[in-house]
Amino acid sequence: MPDLPPIVDSHCHLDFPDFAEELPQVIDRAVAAGVTRMVTICTKLKNAGSVRAITEAHDPVFWAAGTHPMSAASEPLVTVDDLVSLADHPKFVGIGETGLDYHYTADSKPVQQQSLRIHIEAARQTGLPLIIHARDADDDMARILTEEHGAGAFSCVMHCFSSGAALAETALGLGFYLSMSGITAFPKSQELRDIFAAAPLDRILVETDAPYLAPPPRRGKRNEPAYTAFTATRAAETFGVDPAEFFAQTTRNFDRLFSKAAA
Repeated sequence: MPDLPPIVDSHCHLDFPDFAEELPQVIDRAVAAGVTRMVTICTKLKNAGSVRAITEAHDPVFWAAGTHPMSAASEPLVTVDDLVSLADHPKFVGIGETGLDYHYTADSKPVQQQSLRIHIEAARQTGLPLIIHARDADDDMARILTEEHGAGAFSCVMHCFSSGAALAETALGLGFYLSMSGITAFPKSQELRDIFAAAPLDRILVETDAPYLAPPPRRGKRNEPAYTAFTATRAAETFGVDPAEFFAQTTRNFDRLFSKAAA
């Protein structure tokens, strides 16, 4: 890969068991690949201590925390105070991931929606960006984000965005960001690439969602933050820009949204 500017993996899961045996090496490989910062996401608040410890042991790593929508019914309902208290940590930079997932857990729609609104209020109170997971829930997601933004502004990224054009338009219209994962580099993802190509480049982030969704040429293997560059290089083609320009622009976008983690 040619010499390119530094880039950020805006969403990964370094506390997952997939990395337990070689986490320092995974982080070192990321840095060697030009990934100078990573945001690792805590998806259950009971794991906050271990996720925080990763960031304290590794300078390039920051963290965010929330209750993943697929766990909203099985975990204790988070409170605004729970989330706000985490923001005191100097490397805590976002609220979530939260959101709606009706693909496997549609039976918990009411508690998912309640949890999402709690996370939104915490994002308002802390001024930190909300990190949204959305799957098979476009209409409810657009409605709730629009209602809540009308009640009081907050910033937000639609992480690993793979929803429809209407939800993308709603999110962008509210001033939010869309994040590109390895899915956008898959051969059969042209419709998704078209949605991104219609978005302003200054609202785009890049992520791995590691250990999931490794992009080509690593597809089918465990994903890791070092592979951010593969997704970003393919994404530059989607926007018709030079990879160096794309790397630099998405890093500026990250610094604007995740200002607490700005270099």
